[in-house]
Amino acid sequence: MPDTSHNIITPAEYQRLIAPETWAFIRRTEAAYPPDTATLTIADQRRIYDAMCRTFHHGTPPGVTSRDETVAGVPCRRYSGKGPVVIYFHGGGFVVGGLDSHDDVCAEICAATGLEVLAVDYRLCPEHPHPAAFDDCLAVARATPGPILLAGDSAGGALAAAVAAALSDPRVLGQVLIYPGLGGHGASYQRHAQAPMLTADDVDFYARIRGADRNDPTAAPLMATGFTGLPPTLALAAECDPLADDAAAYAARITAAGGRAVALTEPGLVHGYLRARHTVAGARASFARVTATLSAMATGQWQTGDQP
Repeated sequence: MPDTSHNIITPAEYQRLIAPETWAFIRRTEAAYPPDTATLTIADQRRIYDAMCRTFHHGTPPGVTSRDETVAGVPCRRYSGKGPVVIYFHGGGFVVGGLDSHDDVCAEICAATGLEVLAVDYRLCPEHPHPAAFDDCLAVARATPGPILLAGDSAGGALAAAVAAALSDPRVLGQVLIYPGLGGHGASYQRHAQAPMLTADDVDFYARIRGADRNDPTAAPLMATGFTGLPPTLALAAECDPLADDAAAYAARITAAGGRAVALTEPGLVHGYLRARHTVAGARASFARVTATLSAMATGQWQTGDQP
């Protein structure tokens, strides 16, 4: 691997790259979820993460209802809407998160699109190492009848991509991946090794605790030997994120294989920006891109050049 240490973004450069309103989001996050949280016990990590997510919860939009149920033996939460169903896989490094951590995100996707959303409470590491989470997500997707859409953020984006590849099914109308970690180690991994919200060391920690072979495409979708048969894909990256290059690499491989895919890097944003969608203009616009794309994919009208 080439030495790119001289390209590492410094704290002073992040002051220039990241807008004041995004810094306010970062500081609010760190007040609830300190940067060294990954060094704590798993129980403490989950407790702190859940509490942090509650501080950002924006409630349920009017008219959206949900119910908890089991699909293929996996706990899920279904948000009322029309088909096709958006199956949503939450982020959290495969270690933290669940139905409550992304409840308002899923409810707002439902409200904005009118589509039914099914959130998946897959098993977490380290109690359930890979492929437990992948198996759960794939089981739910297989058990959901009719056309479906796949979506997820961070770890959930990796799960969505892995499920799409495993299904290779035309009933998957599209997928939207939000700052996904797909197993790549592009220049962004070094350039943004010390980024706010997620560092390269954090990425390594979560990869180790997952217990997966780094060449296993069900854990690292970029390691797949082929990219044919994948659904239309929008992959969104945060500029200031060690995972940023994964989205572009994944979209490029789908396109090279004859598929339809777009990767966009959201300027000045950081990993986890979904929680900033009500306070940061760039995050608000990115979330609108997510919901508009899902709506277009649901009706087969998404075009790779039509990004809001």
